[in-house]
Amino acid sequence: MSERAFPNNCPYCAETDLFPREDGWECRACLRAFSLKYLGMIERGGGAR
Repeated sequence: MSERAFPNNCPYCAETDLFPREDGWECRACLRAFSLKYLGMIERGGGAR
């Protein structure tokens, strides 16, 4: 199994200056912290129900 994926860009400012935190990620460009959450699988051709 591969390593966990990580964000390439900040969802707020789109910069790539990201560093891991215990509870998520921090962007040192805009000084915001955020986390990502996996919501699950969706059906093909449709959306989430």
